[in-house]
Amino acid sequence: MGNSQLSAAKKAKNDEFYTQLTDIEKELRHYRRHFRGATVLCNCDDPFESNFFKYFVLNFNRLGLKKLIATCYATSPIANQQPSLFDVVGGDEPVENKSYKAVVTKVYDTTGDGGVDMFDVAELFKQHENELTELQGDGDFRSKECLALLDEADIVVTNPPFSLFRDYVATLVERKKHFIIIGNVNAITYKEIFPLLKRDEMWIGASIHSGDRAFYVPDDYPLNAAGCGIDADGRKFIRVKGVRWYTNLDFRQRHDELILAERYAPEKYHMYDNYDAINVDKTADIPCDYDGIMGVPITFLDKYSPDQFEIVALGHLKDNFTPTKTYINPKKHRKDGTVVSGESVNSDLAYAVEEQPVGQVYYSADNVDGYLMVPYARILIRNKHPEQPKEARQ
Repeated sequence: MGNSQLSAAKKAKNDEFYTQLTDIEKELRHYRRHFRGATVLCNCDDPFESNFFKYFVLNFNRLGLKKLIATCYATSPIANQQPSLFDVVGGDEPVENKSYKAVVTKVYDTTGDGGVDMFDVAELFKQHENELTELQGDGDFRSKECLALLDEADIVVTNPPFSLFRDYVATLVERKKHFIIIGNVNAITYKEIFPLLKRDEMWIGASIHSGDRAFYVPDDYPLNAAGCGIDADGRKFIRVKGVRWYTNLDFRQRHDELILAERYAPEKYHMYDNYDAINVDKTADIPCDYDGIMGVPITFLDKYSPDQFEIVALGHLKDNFTPTKTYINPKKHRKDGTVVSGESVNSDLAYAVEEQPVGQVYYSADNVDGYLMVPYARILIRNKHPEQPKEARQ
């Protein structure tokens, strides 16, 4: 699932994707020490269908949790597709399109089979040893009753709707909460999100740094992209590119420094026209001996260590990243920007074309005949401890 499908999901407010248990397990194992004695809130999660709830309730004792709270939207497009905990517990009223909360303070083997599973969890709700009640409102995380639950929590762990990511993070920050949440990698460039990354108040999680991830979706969700399908249990899933964990809880790998093998040479690293920084196309190409500012891809944050680098700014495309002085004759390019003459083109630097293809962003420049294609976003960084250049050591 590419960016175009994510955009369509945002417009339709139909982006409530349910995370796979394996992805949750791979990430949360890095934070076990943070969970002991904590109250965890999953506030975008149907208590029966959410794998976040399942992970925490089945690992409740091993993690040493104090309390687990889960809430869901009344209009959740994926809720109520399977028998809910209300169905297991019993009751006369229909629960479709209702919001509710689950509060867990104890988990133990109720059946005597030697282990703990979801049947034991359901039995504890049925016996009222844990709480399963309907919310007064629709379960929106911004509602008064859900904010009260947020204030009670120590750590929030969930997959919020991508269309509400800005509002969701703003609520967590305002409430001064620790969190581990899922979002799109492009959120790095949001004006509401990047300052948090710059100030080291939020960072990329430990386990997802490339590729795509599978998410469950409602039955009426269209499966019109490669990699989508239906699993063995009949549940639809999609594969979403550019997914990242975002957190403000520390973990050991975050302090692992990059091994830098490249050295700076003026002919190898172009300077930007209107900003005193060099362009670096790949994180692996960061020079070990450059003490100035460098423009690197946003995916640099996957390997960013605050002990090694300082984040200076986000390179807003037109503000900081007018192309380098290596311009290319627009007559040698097709209308879509592809090369006709066979010359190589660095896709991260702007080049000229005769027209503006639909969906592309271009702007004019005085010193080129045609239009310049806006380069990819860059993060401006500085190495805190650069090696000495070779000539300085001789």
